[in-house]
Amino acid sequence: MLTKRIIPCLDIKDGRTVKGVNFESLRDAGDPVELGKFYADQGADELVFLDITATVEKRKTLRELVSKIARHINIPFTVGGGISSVQDGKALLDNGADKTSVNSAAFKRPELISELAEAFGSQCVVLAIDTKKEADGNWYVYLNGGRLKTDILCEDWARKGVELGAGEILLTSMNNDGTKQGFALDITNRLATTLPVPIIASGGGGTVAHFIDVFKNAHADAALAASIFHFREIEIGALKAELAAAGIDVRR
Repeated sequence: MLTKRIIPCLDIKDGRTVKGVNFESLRDAGDPVELGKFYADQGADELVFLDITATVEKRKTLRELVSKIARHINIPFTVGGGISSVQDGKALLDNGADKTSVNSAAFKRPELISELAEAFGSQCVVLAIDTKKEADGNWYVYLNGGRLKTDILCEDWARKGVELGAGEILLTSMNNDGTKQGFALDITNRLATTLPVPIIASGGGGTVAHFIDVFKNAHADAALAASIFHFREIEIGALKAELAAAGIDVRR
């Protein structure tokens, strides 16, 4: 059995790490390179860097920042934000990223997933899905950093993305994001038990118990969090020790 992964996420805006609640009210959380190095030293399994305004502002993720990150950390990291072509993905991978993450651009032009997978392999293509549970009980896909609702169900889009070549799904619940009230177990479990690729659960992690829940009860392959790590509310080493004590296989 593969070990469960702990992944700090660094949302980047104007070169700084930021964090909000339900995708709003952003506040500064520090320098992304310094934070990335700190997490690598603490025992994080991977890192995710997302330029959260790249799609909205129609600009590309800074290659220089990616190169700087690669020089300072020794664990795999994924970069997303503004990737709309194979050339964009190549620029990030050439500068040291291990995986590319696509979201809005892939939804608008699904063949982008296939193009990236063909060029770099599915293992380098992470499909990020921002989803929100609406009053009708369904989880819908949102685009452009959670600003634009679609009428497509999360499960349908995730399934199509995997068919097109995505090697991993980064699933972020907008309802849970930043609340520290726990991960969205229902939608996470549905994807984890029906799709043949790893599912990264994101949004809502606030306690060790939440991580135990998402691994044991929702069968996530990895759990991603931001503010609890950025503001030192939970130390990665301590989290992994408690997960191991709960019978969850983690890399120590």
